Amino acid sequence: MNSLSKGTALITGGSSGIGAVYADRFARRGYDLILVARDLKELDEVASRISNNTGASVTTLVADLTNQADLAWIEQVLRTDASITVLVNNAGMGMSGNLAGSDPDHLESMIRLNVLAPTLLALGAIPRFIARGSGTLINISSVLALAPELFNGSYSGTKAYLLNLSLRLQQEVANTGVRVQVVLPGATRTAIWEKSGTEIASLPPDVVMEADAMVDAALAGLDRGESVTIPSLPDVADWESYERARQRMIPKLSLKSPALRYQVTAASSRG
Repeated sequence: MNSLSKGTALITGGSSGIGAVYADRFARRGYDLILVARDLKELDEVASRISNNTGASVTTLVADLTNQADLAWIEQVLRTDASITVLVNNAGMGMSGNLAGSDPDHLESMIRLNVLAPTLLALGAIPRFIARGSGTLINISSVLALAPELFNGSYSGTKAYLLNLSLRLQQEVANTGVRVQVVLPGATRTAIWEKSGTEIASLPPDVVMEADAMVDAALAGLDRGESVTIPSLPDVADWESYERARQRMIPKLSLKSPALRYQVTAASSRG
């Protein structure tokens, strides 16, 4: 590791798209890198470019995070490599269409990659971060966590899981020096669209953000101390209003008696 480095950022899905941009930006911020992805050629190309442009030390790990053994390997790297100060849980896959028409194998792979992998990798990183009193976990969710009506319900469900996981983790690491940020991008120009069976060209151009702009906005949110960053949202007050409404409901979600509108009188039940 470079003696002047701020530590190492481990980035999953680091060979292209959002992950490759995060790799470039963290290298420029003074971090060394561990990039995890399935494609060795793409990984090596990104690593060479970033190392040449920034002087950062870049390690590449070829791993399929839907594979149990590969996932366990990367989790162990996070548990044992004391240089890692940042984890970006970016790797993911999409799915188009309705649940009824889904391929079960593809569905299972998506859940493994979008849900199981980031959970176990967070489990690998968080205890070490807490013990050290510093560290940053960034989970890449999606605005579909808040708007499941807009796309495949299974995919949006995996992103809602990441949002919920992050919100709870933020409570768990409070006052430990560890940061957890969850990023909710809108439609972003990456290869995930083609792989999920949706042509990005079919979307209105004014709803598609470039990956560079998305990551720069997410990092600006991180620098501002945000725990939830929605790069496209013009007014943060909208999120704050949404979150206040959710918080107001929490004390009322589990009570001894049903709400009055659900209570049935003895007379009407006999009738």
